[in-house]
Amino acid sequence: MREFGYERALDVPGAVALRGTGPEARFLGGGTNLVDLMKAGVERPALLVDVRRLPLDRVEPTADGGLCIGATVTNSDLAAHPDVRRRYPALAQAVLAGASGQLRNMATVGGNLLQRTRCGYFADVSGPCNRRSPGSGCPAIAGEHRNSAVLGASEHCVAVHPSDMAVALAALDAVVVYETADGPGALPITRLYPPVGDAPHIETALPPGALVTGVTLPPLPYAAGSRYRKVRERASYAFAIGSVAAALDVRDGVVRDVRLAFGAVASRPWRARMAERALVGGPAGAEAFGAAADAELAAAGPLPGNAYKVALVRDLTVTVLTELAEEAAR
Repeated sequence: MREFGYERALDVPGAVALRGTGPEARFLGGGTNLVDLMKAGVERPALLVDVRRLPLDRVEPTADGGLCIGATVTNSDLAAHPDVRRRYPALAQAVLAGASGQLRNMATVGGNLLQRTRCGYFADVSGPCNRRSPGSGCPAIAGEHRNSAVLGASEHCVAVHPSDMAVALAALDAVVVYETADGPGALPITRLYPPVGDAPHIETALPPGALVTGVTLPPLPYAAGSRYRKVRERASYAFAIGSVAAALDVRDGVVRDVRLAFGAVASRPWRARMAERALVGGPAGAEAFGAAADAELAAAGPLPGNAYKVALVRDLTVTVLTELAEEAAR
């Protein structure tokens, strides 16, 4: 392992200043992704800036009735928080589905959102990967791609984003708040991850050296009935092969509003806006839910080994929305 420096930040401006000392500095939260990548030789930072002790570890109400979640809140604390469980249950469900208890105790909200892809080719420094080494190629296209993207991919990268939490946050219209040397900023989470295009090594739209300080959730009354459902190849904390986060507002059998996002199908959480538009104002039934999912997935371009994802996510969408509609009718 390459030798590296270590500094513990005392406050947010100090953390940003330390990160700005060089392009090879990295923020360290729980380390559940970064340390693994350092061991594999994918990440080779010259300096780790420890942000775990920063005062960003609270979940608090916002003035407009939403929630502000600090970046150093652990996944365990987030999933157990009463306001999250009561008002945004899809988020708690996504976090609990994402990792073992030991990992949740260490992993932070900010680190979860910024974790890098778990594509096996990305983690193997002996071979090419456009995310790790731009211009070297994407061996997954012709190789092992069972869990690769079916939406929004390109000839340069077919890796998927691994976060469960980010999928729920995308459905809930979350906004990511950050700090730079020039001051604070904010990005809707649906804009945090740019399309993969021809530059898959650019994984976020954050300014260089930015420190994520928190996530805000808007007030969304019907999110109290939201749900996150994940399909994985084994029950014991595997990454998703398909997931759906949804919140549904149904009155008198008609969809008044809906939030829908897919996971494990693209390089970023996939907000299903076409499906949402197809559903609003229509009947809250399985046939309509299936048609909306089909409209969203019409743009899918699966590889030979992962075409199953299209049907899987389609059926999962129908199941989740049907469950929510039936609950609303009780």
